[in-house]
Amino acid sequence: MYKREDKYCEDVTENLKGKVEEILAEIGEDPQREGLIKTPERVSKAWQFLTHGYNIDPREILTQALFEEDYSEMILVKDIEIYSLCEHHMLPFFGKAHVAYIPDGKIVGLSKIPRVVEVFARRLQVQERLTIQIRDAIDDVLSPIGVAVVIEAQHLCMMMRGAEKQNSSTTTSAMSGQFLNPATRSEFTRLINGR
Repeated sequence: MYKREDKYCEDVTENLKGKVEEILAEIGEDPQREGLIKTPERVSKAWQFLTHGYNIDPREILTQALFEEDYSEMILVKDIEIYSLCEHHMLPFFGKAHVAYIPDGKIVGLSKIPRVVEVFARRLQVQERLTIQIRDAIDDVLSPIGVAVVIEAQHLCMMMRGAEKQNSSTTTSAMSGQFLNPATRSEFTRLINGR
């Protein structure tokens, strides 16, 4: 059964600590100065936490709370906070995901949707792939009439470096089934924008 735990592998922690010390030295820092003594261990544990999604099967999360239900209208979970790491620069991107599906005889416990978002977000990602992975996992397990995912995020790789555009944001979407119908897509868009 899925249960969120902060787990740290001692071997990984030790290996990463050594590499962080090397990076600190390479950029001209003294890894032995007071403020940095514990930094390699903290960074090592932070990276294990920030990428713990590799160790969890999102489909298993969904199958734990599947219920037979005769409901065929849209179910929307919106404003799901996401925190992920861009795979190109390993800098954070963050924002909100909106996930909807139209069931076909099966519904899933509402808390499982944000958990699936979290699992995929806690991997090195690009926003486009993240959006598709969430859609596909729900499609595969629930076999619904349709799934819609929209992610709105800000990327520190664009804000802190490169283009240095602090007010930029990126929106991606992935739809399947009934959400490819303009009327259904419009209803979904109206619901996520109705704050």
